Amino acid sequence: MESHKVTSRLSLGPQIAIEDLAKLKAEGFRSVICNRPNGEAPDQPTFEEIEAEAMRLGMEAKYIPVETGKVTDQSSDEFGTALDALPGPVFAYCRTGTRSMTLWSLSQAERLPLPDILSTAKSAGYNMAGVVRRIANGGKTPTDVGDASFDVVIVGGGAAGISVAASLQVRKPDLEIAIIDPADIHYYQPGWTMVGAGVFNPSTTAKTMASLIPRGVHWIKSAVAAFEPENNAVVLDGCRVVKYDRLIVCPGLKLNWKGIEGLVETLGKNGVTSNYRYDLAPYTWELVQGLKSGRAVFTQPPMPIKCAGAPQKAMYLSADYWLRQGRLKDITIDFNNAGGVLFGVKDYVPALMKYIERYHANLNFFHNLTAIDGAAKKAWFKVSKPDTEPQTVEVEFDMIHVCPPQTAPDFIRVSPLADAAGWVDVDQSTLRHKSYDNIWSLGDVMNAPNAKTAAAARKQAPVVAENVYADIMGRSPFAQYDGYGSCPLTVERGKIVLAEFGYGGKLLPSLPKWVVNGREPSRAAWFLKETVLPPIYWKAMLRGKEWLATPEKVQPKVPEGV
Repeated sequence: MESHKVTSRLSLGPQIAIEDLAKLKAEGFRSVICNRPNGEAPDQPTFEEIEAEAMRLGMEAKYIPVETGKVTDQSSDEFGTALDALPGPVFAYCRTGTRSMTLWSLSQAERLPLPDILSTAKSAGYNMAGVVRRIANGGKTPTDVGDASFDVVIVGGGAAGISVAASLQVRKPDLEIAIIDPADIHYYQPGWTMVGAGVFNPSTTAKTMASLIPRGVHWIKSAVAAFEPENNAVVLDGCRVVKYDRLIVCPGLKLNWKGIEGLVETLGKNGVTSNYRYDLAPYTWELVQGLKSGRAVFTQPPMPIKCAGAPQKAMYLSADYWLRQGRLKDITIDFNNAGGVLFGVKDYVPALMKYIERYHANLNFFHNLTAIDGAAKKAWFKVSKPDTEPQTVEVEFDMIHVCPPQTAPDFIRVSPLADAAGWVDVDQSTLRHKSYDNIWSLGDVMNAPNAKTAAAARKQAPVVAENVYADIMGRSPFAQYDGYGSCPLTVERGKIVLAEFGYGGKLLPSLPKWVVNGREPSRAAWFLKETVLPPIYWKAMLRGKEWLATPEKVQPKVPEGV
């Protein structure tokens, strides 16, 4: 007898035999729901036979028959009512369990978020892609989906989404393009490190989304609920449907603040801060200025995260301030990193280590923050060093800068576009989806092994635009992304170690060595970060001007003898 646990109250599976009821009873089940009509197959027991044996065993049985492919709104309502009323745990079955899973999914549509329903079904071994519109519509069959249709639909209006829209417009101005994003404000997130060090005013890192969407591009101000790639459709909250000829997916990633016990309750107070949020970066600077003595802890979670250097950037700039103020001798600095190295590209580590030594910072590798009590000024880390038994250590702090764990957004993780780890599955060179030829992805959400930075998106946007344009014109995509990413490591106020690299850690400097030697701290790199890059972002990258970002084009090989 096959059984799939859905919740603590419900399990389901394929057709059961009369003798299976005793096994279910022994496993603690108190009720069964039959979703298979009598007579579908000659070897199946009738519901009446199942019900009689269930009654003999002291169990309850409910009959909600559903024909294959004909799950009605009424039957899903009846399933939900029965699940609430029957003594649990409950076992539901049909021929394979799919109809039972569908009924549960629809019955929970107004109780649980769509990603949670799809994720639960996926964990139980069932794919509910065929009913996402109905789940998004509160479990009811849509009567008017109000389809809109575009040449190109872009999911996400961040750095990647707006940049690729602008680059597409440059190549083909008559394209009907839509950006789907519910946000009112667009943020220049690379600036938040500087806000946390008192260099930038927070307001300079935010602009209204309406002011940045390229002229002529449609803005659909809504959240995405699900994807139907087989139907070239995106399902929005409220079950509205947007159709596309080509889809570009770049919604960024999810900061999982709830992934650390107690963090949400204490963020922005009790000395707990993070430069990963617009409203918290100013609090970082407030804490840095106010700390005269004690312990300052800076954390980094397991990869992947956006801007892998950001957690240590906050540490360096804070320590530099304390050093200049003559307070460093009275402050203990801990950098607690869930990983095993200071920085993933070894060429830059020697320069960084000099600053670790200058600031007398303690490097604690394989330390992953799991819980925090802000009022008590205590944090707990799971320490998982190689070849040793994991342990939990308690750390007291006066100030703690937290980098939250990060994942793909929920609606991406449960979609047909995702790989096993939940990221959009693309070819790392063309950024085209591996399974769907008319879908591309860029930015933080896709699974290419590059650094998740705005600089990476600046290079990716022209590649995707070029390849989408080539596809529209009937040519094979040939622009190649080399994995470029940049991380300006702010090691002190006025100097930066400018890390630029591609796939496999290959160094990819964009400026001559006499201008910026990326392996050494540089004032020129600081000038670039503070003065040059913000206007390049706002006035060039988001407007389709591909300065220093022209995509590399690899021509198809000509067969020998041609």
